[in-house]
Amino acid sequence: MAETVLSFVLDQLSTFLREEGRLLGGLRQEVQFIRDELGHMRAFLREAEAKEEDAQPRLQEWIKQVREAAYDTEDILDEFVARFARHRATGFYGSVRRIFSSIKNLRARRRVASEIQSIKSRIESISAGHQRYQSEYGIPAQASNSLPAVNNTTWRYSRDDALLVEEAKLVGIDQPKKHLISQLLKRDDYQLKVVSVVGMGGLGKTTLVKRVHEDPEVRRHFPVRAWVTVSETCDFQYLLKDLIRQLHKEGKKPVPQSIESMTTTELKKIVKDFLQQAGRYAIVFDDVWDVEFWNTIKFALPESSHGNRVMLTTRKADVATASCIESLGYIYRMEPLSFEDSWTLFCNKIFKGNSCPGHLMDAAKGIVDKCEGLPLAILAISGLLALKDVNGTEEWETVRRSLGDELEGTGKLDRIRKILFLSYGDLPWHLKTCLLYLSIYPEDHEIRCIRLVNLWIAERFVERREGMRIEDAAWGYLGELVNRSLIQVTGVFYEGIPKRCRIHDLLREVILLKSREQNLVTVTTGQPMMWPSDKVRRLVVHRCSSSNNTQQRQSYCFDHLRSFVTVGSTEPLLSKRLLSEISRSSKLLKVLDLGGQEAQEEIPNEIFNLFQLKHLDLYDTRVKTVPKAIGELQHLEFLDLSNTRVRELPMEILKLQKLRVLKVYQRVDSFDDDYGYHGFKAPSNMGVLLALEILDSIDASSGSTVVNEIGKLTQLRELGITKLRREDGKELCSSLANFTSLRELSVYSIGKGDDHEIIDLNHHLSSLSSASSFLQSLRMLILGGRLEKMPQWVAHLHGLVRIDLNWSRLRSEEDPLESLQHLPKVVLYEMSPEMIENVENQKEESEDYTRIAHIPEIVIGYYTDDRKWRQHQLWEEKKKKT
Repeated sequence: MAETVLSFVLDQLSTFLREEGRLLGGLRQEVQFIRDELGHMRAFLREAEAKEEDAQPRLQEWIKQVREAAYDTEDILDEFVARFARHRATGFYGSVRRIFSSIKNLRARRRVASEIQSIKSRIESISAGHQRYQSEYGIPAQASNSLPAVNNTTWRYSRDDALLVEEAKLVGIDQPKKHLISQLLKRDDYQLKVVSVVGMGGLGKTTLVKRVHEDPEVRRHFPVRAWVTVSETCDFQYLLKDLIRQLHKEGKKPVPQSIESMTTTELKKIVKDFLQQAGRYAIVFDDVWDVEFWNTIKFALPESSHGNRVMLTTRKADVATASCIESLGYIYRMEPLSFEDSWTLFCNKIFKGNSCPGHLMDAAKGIVDKCEGLPLAILAISGLLALKDVNGTEEWETVRRSLGDELEGTGKLDRIRKILFLSYGDLPWHLKTCLLYLSIYPEDHEIRCIRLVNLWIAERFVERREGMRIEDAAWGYLGELVNRSLIQVTGVFYEGIPKRCRIHDLLREVILLKSREQNLVTVTTGQPMMWPSDKVRRLVVHRCSSSNNTQQRQSYCFDHLRSFVTVGSTEPLLSKRLLSEISRSSKLLKVLDLGGQEAQEEIPNEIFNLFQLKHLDLYDTRVKTVPKAIGELQHLEFLDLSNTRVRELPMEILKLQKLRVLKVYQRVDSFDDDYGYHGFKAPSNMGVLLALEILDSIDASSGSTVVNEIGKLTQLRELGITKLRREDGKELCSSLANFTSLRELSVYSIGKGDDHEIIDLNHHLSSLSSASSFLQSLRMLILGGRLEKMPQWVAHLHGLVRIDLNWSRLRSEEDPLESLQHLPKVVLYEMSPEMIENVENQKEESEDYTRIAHIPEIVIGYYTDDRKWRQHQLWEEKKKKT
């Protein structure tokens, strides 16, 4: 889809002309001409690409030319900035450097001018084709190059309305769920039993089995549980290691370190020995494609006489049959929804459970009929229709016609693809680009939403909007894709913010196809490429299934590379070789994400030659130190060293004046987020990094100087502080009074667990700021350490939605409910046995239940001595009482 590429490049050209145009000199007019001509073509492209599959080869070739010209324009301008925007120093030495650079780069400037002239000539030639095809295909010149404007007087179902029905609660799932649970819990089945759920993709097999697996009765009956996603191309050793980690986590036992070097046979023995000792277990193998998988994994599953259970989902009947032959098996064949259930699901999604308006009935029933009972298809098309005008029929009829006769006689998978293509085509260009970027993730990968959003920003896919932070705009993009049922949320933070998500296998196929067409992303596992790899723009390395793959060298061209990302635990030698080649040949690299590479123990020196780098993510690696050379990356905006071993940053970090995000921390207890974190020791004048918006987590043990410096970072939205001393509490309150945009604050005192020092933040605000304005933007507050009393200002945080009081040891006479009872939204989390006793006493003794009743939700829990988590959920009881 060249229209998507073109829109992206046009946006970058506009930004370039606005921010870097002064560097162009006499070339500015030429770049302006290129931008205007490409803009004229964009309107035609949107219409032309709708006909591309049926178009003559001449039109397809023209579309390809436009796409390549757009990419080449972006390349030339990025190279221009890389050459001429590097030396902007001031003063005498700065002037000398600029003069020397100008002389040195005179020849390069002429070459850039020649390249821009060449692009201009190409654009003029392509533009002539634009006029010719416009007439030939009957597409009007004034075709709109944007989505139809929303008429504010027309009643529409908003994107939020489309989310009111939870996708997990699919219609028609209750009976199958009860049936499968009864099969699992049959008391007379004491040997290993396999329950296979078989059906075509898109029927909701995984959703159904997930609901069964998480059912409270099933959880009680099977103390040892695991969920393993297999997928079509699984690495069996990796799968066994994942299973071992899950089982040991369930059993609260340390994972054997030796599993990384074990053979397949040894790994299977580890699994079998663990399960034999663990008692009754239930394991799910989701999305099994191959009979041989079952024939191999079954030897790791002990029979015993405990009534163990295995559930398996597959698209293939032979896999289901093979898994049940030798065991007391049961095959459940999943069928499409009936038309009645399909209609109910459709109406729940679009009309919030109300009836379909009469004037839309024919179009709606025609659309539902084409979905053929496939929940994925119904949700995808209803996510699209949720944005259409319900007062008229024209848009709905257009959708129905698009699902017309061409679907007849084709396979069901092709019909779903057609629906997903339609949903994709209806997206604005910026959402198309963001959706296609999901092709960086392998099949069945659970995506960390925060990582995805940050990558979108780094890749320049997110448009800056006046009055809105770019992170908020990016989260809005994610929300829109969720609303359209194109992304499935699998976990949430507080306030329902997506934490993890995934995409359906069939949608991923569509995304891969479109991404390849546009040369948006090139994926490698070390094996030979399946499509041309010239002019690679974004290289993604997936986990390799065999170390032998690194022996097969591939021919890449890295001159145009913008980003290098690794997903999953990749082959270290392959990643190292690619990174070495990239650092030698790529001048344009802006994004480097090595997150999750456990073998990465240091930051490669080559990275510090990447002058244009803006995004460096080393999350969850074993990096221990940050070299002084970090100061060379003066364009860096994002640095993530969270969950690494870095405990101190060099003075040179202060040179990174564009840095917006800085995350450097490590969990005190790797198994428990709430146990606290090690922060990093910062240079004494940290307050010079005025662009910082996220700082997590800074070690305050050195005293009041660093606490005072924090107060200078007035743009902060998220702040994490560790090892705060009691005597620095007043200074911290003074610093916090400077923040007007802070949304998340976490403060941990010196110490560990019950030995935490007291956090003293209970200081008068009269001399600092009025209580009515102090931290009014705060949404989440975490206090990790002992509290003598709740800070008085907490009672005035009317925007607060979550508060965690970890290890507070508050006594009954210092009841935090007194401070929280008037806050309209807060959810209270507490880890104190005394707190439990206090609230329980109120629940039993207070007749009007006033203080608890005013808190929207209370989730109170604590750790016992054996580190087992216990939790009291008082929400349901409170609702009954009130």
